[in-house]
Amino acid sequence: MHYFMNILSNYPYIFAVAMIIIGIYILMIEKNLIKKVIGMNLMQGGIILFFVAISKIRGGIPPIYDIEKNQEVIYSNPLPHVLMLTAIVVGVAVTAVACALIYIIYKNYGTINEAELSIINEKEDNDHILTD
Repeated sequence: MHYFMNILSNYPYIFAVAMIIIGIYILMIEKNLIKKVIGMNLMQGGIILFFVAISKIRGGIPPIYDIEKNQEVIYSNPLPHVLMLTAIVVGVAVTAVACALIYIIYKNYGTINEAELSIINEKEDNDHILTD
């Protein structure tokens, strides 16, 4: 029973690892480019959740300047939270660029299926791209 309660107390880590595994699975299996972007975002969310979970210390307080300089106080590390805010901003930018590229691919080729795009690429004569 104690072992089961120990596993349940680490639920953020289990949830983060599950999100990362599901995101990697979607990236490997799906042929639809939109679904690949969703899988990438799911994996990114799992990584962000993991970093935020490891930075929180039970009983820790924010590291604010203390005049009394109490040495027995446990502080939580704010650096992972700040880095994950930056990761969220970068993730939104990458998602926006990916969606714009998928739109251009769909406009030019009429499909966003990876298998169909590779067939179209094999049929087209792309030798002029390398010689320019």
